[in-house]
Amino acid sequence: MKEEEKWDLVIKPRYKWYQIDLASIWQYKDLIGLLVRRDFVAAYKQTIFGPLWYFVQPILTSLTFTFIFGGIAKISTDGAPPMLFYFGGITIWTYFSDCFTRTSSTFTSNAGVFGKVYFPRLIMPLSVLISTLFKFGIQFLIFIVLWVYFMHTTTKVHPQWAYMLLLPILIFMMAGLGLGFGILVSSLTTKYRDLIFLVGFGVQLLMWASCVVLPLSTMPPKIKAIMLLNPFTSIIETFRFMFIGSGQFLGIWLVYGFGFMLLTVFISVVIFSRVEKTFMDTV
Repeated sequence: MKEEEKWDLVIKPRYKWYQIDLASIWQYKDLIGLLVRRDFVAAYKQTIFGPLWYFVQPILTSLTFTFIFGGIAKISTDGAPPMLFYFGGITIWTYFSDCFTRTSSTFTSNAGVFGKVYFPRLIMPLSVLISTLFKFGIQFLIFIVLWVYFMHTTTKVHPQWAYMLLLPILIFMMAGLGLGFGILVSSLTTKYRDLIFLVGFGVQLLMWASCVVLPLSTMPPKIKAIMLLNPFTSIIETFRFMFIGSGQFLGIWLVYGFGFMLLTVFISVVIFSRVEKTFMDTV
């Protein structure tokens, strides 16, 4: 019987499928800073208004919603000033939609860079989360200005001060959901390019199913039960409840949304890590 062979060198996978090399990501923190700066410089380069679009877009969208849904359709805003109601929902929703749409093209839009130099691929979507967080900060300041104005000119704003400690958690959940869904779609588009065309359309549909425009209180019980399965519903309702006093604080559904976010990020990062090893063969 042939004697068992003994090898001088055995090559095995460096990491298991569930491991994330956070140390390498930290080593490239300077690259994240450069990518964030690049996003700011390149986003509105050769535009007339430049960064002013950060202000113009949410204001025009809120005015449109106020005119159509508040003025023409007479849809309830739970007693809140319509402009503030819609601007609040748009502000936090825009952060997710920006994270999602930009990270969903991580592999396809950066194939040229990935094919020339190595760095942890997860750095690209992480830099998007940070750069869009600055944009959210600017739009949130506009919301605060409107919020202070309506607090002093009307009696329809009833902030819940104790619940405002949850704001970082809500932002973290939106960032996690944007990252999770974004890199999941990015991983799948290396083989199925059709998903690229569904991203913009899907974000619009998801917005209508997330209480950005229609408050949860106006929906029939059966529809409300379905809407609560959407993790964005509890986030947006809680955001409005904290600052305006409208909406509902859905504690158990917020915990559900947080768990949903963690599971989405975990599954997406695992798939992303597997795809990044071979995606240059398919892109």
